[in-house]
Order: sequence, then structure tokens, then C-alpha cells
Amino acid sequence: MLNTLNAPQREAVKYLDGPLLVLAGAGSGKTRVITQKIVHLIENCGYAPKEIAAITFTNKAAREMQERVGDLMRDNVALKGKPNKGLTIATFHSLGLQLLRQEATLLGYKPQFSILDSSDSFKILADILATTDKQLFKKTQWQISSWKNAFINPDQAKAMADEELTVAAAKVYKIYQQTLKAYQAVDFDDLIKLPVELFETHREALEKWQRKLKYLLIDEYQDTNACQYKLVKMLTGVTGQFTAVGDDDQAIYGWRGADVENLHQLTEDFSRLKVIKLEQNYRSTVRILRAANQVISNNPKLFDKKLWSDLGTGELLQVTAAKDEDHEAESVVMKILAHKFENRTFYKDYAILYRGNHQARILEQQLRNNKIPYTISGGQSFFDKAEIKDLISYLRLIANEDDDPAFIRAATTPKKGIGSTTLERLGEYASDHKISLFSAAFEGGFQRDIGEKQLNDLLTFCQYINKLQDRAARDPAGEVLNDMMAAIQYEAFLYDSEEPRTAEGKWKNVIDFIGWLSKKSEGSTEFGNESDGKNLLELTQMVSLMSMLEGREDHEPDAVKLSTLHAAKGLEFGHVFLIGVEEGILPHQVSIDGEQIEEERRLMYVGITRAQKSLNISWCKKRRRGGENTACEPSRFIAELPTADVRHFGNPFNQDPEASKALGKERMAQIKAMLGK
Repeated sequence: MLNTLNAPQREAVKYLDGPLLVLAGAGSGKTRVITQKIVHLIENCGYAPKEIAAITFTNKAAREMQERVGDLMRDNVALKGKPNKGLTIATFHSLGLQLLRQEATLLGYKPQFSILDSSDSFKILADILATTDKQLFKKTQWQISSWKNAFINPDQAKAMADEELTVAAAKVYKIYQQTLKAYQAVDFDDLIKLPVELFETHREALEKWQRKLKYLLIDEYQDTNACQYKLVKMLTGVTGQFTAVGDDDQAIYGWRGADVENLHQLTEDFSRLKVIKLEQNYRSTVRILRAANQVISNNPKLFDKKLWSDLGTGELLQVTAAKDEDHEAESVVMKILAHKFENRTFYKDYAILYRGNHQARILEQQLRNNKIPYTISGGQSFFDKAEIKDLISYLRLIANEDDDPAFIRAATTPKKGIGSTTLERLGEYASDHKISLFSAAFEGGFQRDIGEKQLNDLLTFCQYINKLQDRAARDPAGEVLNDMMAAIQYEAFLYDSEEPRTAEGKWKNVIDFIGWLSKKSEGSTEFGNESDGKNLLELTQMVSLMSMLEGREDHEPDAVKLSTLHAAKGLEFGHVFLIGVEEGILPHQVSIDGEQIEEERRLMYVGITRAQKSLNISWCKKRRRGGENTACEPSRFIAELPTADVRHFGNPFNQDPEASKALGKERMAQIKAMLGK
């Protein structure tokens, strides 16, 4: 099995004498190393699958790793018939959840504690702050998340706060955490922070998990934050039986708490750390890699490495100066059409990458105008829209009255006279008696301790949910949902809380969603037989599953991929168009002002190394900002490209105009020859 690996990959798989850091350059086969090492540990090193944990950052990466390990174990003669049951391949947050579910009582939580998403926690913060300033909510939410990622508790945050906003945020942080505890709920960041707190305060729990997970493999190590690093360090203990795989040149998540210094910290905390570099790239041509190496060489390096490839020299990189963003989008689309015609490729071989989501709109317009299919990532999922989540919270509660986050969201959206004080007391009672919020509302002990008006409002809501549960099993889904929307006056709530145009768009989404569910329940032939005649309870299970699996394609569609650079990390495409490479966009103005150019350069490096065969870079000479045309400058990263590997269009950049004209004639002759055939 190891014969399929190159020498450094093979060394990384076989090394077990202590902690290991694998510096894996872009396209160097890091997933292969992790999956082969898992199988090697089971086959040759005496580890049981349940003693191994591979930790990733995304569900997609975990799923891909799980599938690859399954395939390898099936193909391995020595392991035929040996199950990999008990093997943990999970995201950091999934592992944290697994830890908390088993040890919840040690931290004062019931095992069925609820997990709140960002919009649920947003609502709690809105109640605490008692204002309608959404920017303040977002800043406070971001600050609290940053503190949690850095493993800073409310008291430490208060002591550290040195300006008005952070002082206020520290006070909110304390109340927010108390509210979560009263609701028996945790937020996304708590899934890492609470296990670390658990291990710090309960030595026996730490030792139990150290015995349970004897070998850790950590993917994308450069993306870990302080809290994740602490968790890994605690689990591996003094023996340091782990393999961390990362690339300091692809550390692009500093803005959300990731700390590239964690790679350097490993060398300090583990004196026996061995470092193995994977520098052979299996993705890109020599010219693309030369460009990537030269751009990233302008950053100070934690570890020196250079990507190389034996896939041939490849085409020259093209850098185009467009008149404006309309011209840029039109030029990109025309080039894709021409290249596809000349090379008999598929649409899915092309990707258009950009720094921010706002850059996609004009490209989408051009692609639609030319009837080119495309998919877009890095934007908001339909199921993540607040109005759809509001509706789904009612569906979840109708299907399972013990779903506490759904209860909190449905009970407060729209407001029904059920305030935060009522919910806190309900949460405390539910926690003390280890029951759900819904059940607690009907308990005599709770009812005696609350005012008559608050109790009536609460019981009116709960009894209405009971009525919907009865109807959901027998009445048409569309009828039940339309009646429910009228009863809770959701349309009026949207128009009261949003600008008219926004409210109209949100209400249309709700109507579309209800219409879609109605067709499903009626058994429309449009959806096939499997959806025939589902009642609302069955549909809710289907919707929950779809919202978790959304974006998972069994077969990749033949479509051009539009993506932010951040969302494109880990992907690869035959031909890449990197647009808007200008000062103020890439690098972003906020990073320029904050002197954080290094992370932006790493983002450029990620963009370059997505390309397998060709790379087109474009920038605009002027761009509309605030209704006016503003002159733009090419990004400093363009000047850092190796001049011998780049051909410029639309702007001199010391390019020979005769050479550009000759290239145009040559390509036209090729097209004519093809048409002649």
C-alpha cells in the first residue's frame, strides 16, 4: 500500500516515534497521508480503530476522509473483514460535542443540552442589549466569539477590556453565558471551549479521554485557534502521539481566530517534534507553481519550503487590465466560451474566484446572458435564511416538543408576551428537573412560581403547538402551514421589523417554501414517488436532513464554479480566473489599513494554487464605488509574479505589443483551422 506514496509521504505515514508536523504544500497529497496513516496504525501498529481520532475543519473533509479510509480498508488484504467501527473522523466541533454529551453532568448540563446557532444567539444578545442596532449586535457577537476562541472567560474579558466597546461587551458576555446555562444551551464556540474547561477542572475526565484516544491526526493545523490548540495539547498529553498536517502558506482564517503561530508553538511545546515537508505538487504546472512560490516568498517564513511539479512547464499566466467591472465580467465569460470551444473541455473545468461575495453579481448576469450553467459557493444557503429558520423552528417543535432551541426561537418569533425572564425561570426549572422547556411549562411546581399573565401567554403558545401536532398528522401540510402563518401573523411581523423591500423578499421566500412543502405532501409527480403523500411530521424530518446535507452533490454538475477565495480552499480546477486583483480588494483595504498584508498574500497564494493547467488574473482600471467611477491600481501581488511566466493584456506592464498581436493572430489561426476541420 505504501508503494503508492513518494518518499516524504511514506516517511510521514510510518513515523511513530513522537509528535510529528507534516508541512503539506498545496496539492501535495496531505489527505492521502492522513488516510494511509490511519490504515497503517490499524494494520501494522496494534491500534484499535476506536483509539484513533482524525480531526478536520469541515463536514465535507470529514466525509471525504471517512470514504477514503473505508475504501483503503476494503482494498487491504490484511484488513479484509476487520471493521473500522469506533474510528473517529470528525470536525473539531463534532468531537467537542461527543465529549460534552458524555461528560455534560460534570459541567452542570443535562446530556440533552441544546446547541444554538448564530441566529439563536443573536436573538439572546438582542434581548440583553435591548437595542435595535444590528451592527452593535454583530460586533458584540464577534467579540464574544473571539474571546471564546482565545479561551478567555467573562471575568478575564472584563479585566482585559480597555475601551468602551470591549468593556460593554464583557458585561454582555457574562449575562449571555448565564442565559445560555439557564436555557441548558451552548453555542458553536462552546463546543470547543467547554471541553477544555472540563479537562482543566476534572482531571479524571481528561485521563479517561487520553486513554480512549491514543493517537490523533489533525488536518489543516494552521487553521486552529488558541482553544483548539489547547484541546489537542490536552488530549495528546505528555506522550504527544499525534500527526499535525498543515501549511503556513495557506493560513487565511486569522480574521476568525485562527492563529498560524500554533505551528511555531508546536516546536516550543514539543521538543521532540519531527518536521517532514511535502513539496511535490500533483496538481499544477511548473509556471503556476513558480508564480505561487515567488509571491509567497515575500512573506516572512515559519518554515522554508518550495513546491515543485513534474507535470510540465504549462501555459503562460495571463494578466488582463479591464476598463471596468462590466468589461472584466464580459471578458472572463468570452474567454471561457472561446477556451471551451478550442479545447473541448467541460464547464466544470472552469472556476471564477474573487475576494468578496459582492463581486459575483455582475458575473452571474453575464453567465446567464450567455446561457452558461454555474454554481456559486461561499454565499448564504436557502436554509440559513432567518425567515426559513423561523418557519423550520415551528416544524421542529411540532415534530419534537423537546427540541429546546426550536422552542426558544418559535416562542419569541414573533413575540408573544414570553419574555427573557419567563424563559430564564423556565430554563432553570427544566435544568433542575432534567426535562425540556415545553414539559416544564406544564409542571405545577413551575406554574406556582410565575405570574398569571406570563403563565397564560406561555400556556397559550404551548397549547397551540399541541393543536398543530394533532393537525400535522392528518391535514394537508400546506393548509396547516398557511393557517399557522396567519395565526402567528408572521407577514405583519416581517413588515414591522424590516424595510418594505426586504420584508417583501423574505415573505416571498416563506411562500415559496410553503408551496414547495405543499407539493411534496400532495405527491406531485415533479418530485417522484418517494415524496408522495407525506404528512407534515414526515416532511419535517426530510427538511432537517436536507438542511444538513444541502450542497452535497452525488455527481458534480457540469457548471462553471463561482467562489470566494476562502470557500475555494482545498478545491482544484483545470482553469482558474482570479478577478478583481486590485489594491483595496486583494489585498483588502481593511488589511492594508491594519498592516495585515501577509494573510492577504496567502489568500493570493491559495487562489494561484487552485489552478491545474491555466491561470487568468484580471483587474479593473476603474470601478464604481458609491455611484461614482474611481480609478484603481493593480494589486501589488501582480508585480510579485515572475515576469518571464506572465503575459499582460490591456496594460503595457513592459509587455511587447508586437508579441501580444502575434499571439492574437496565432490563436485566430488555430480557431480557423478547427472550424475548417
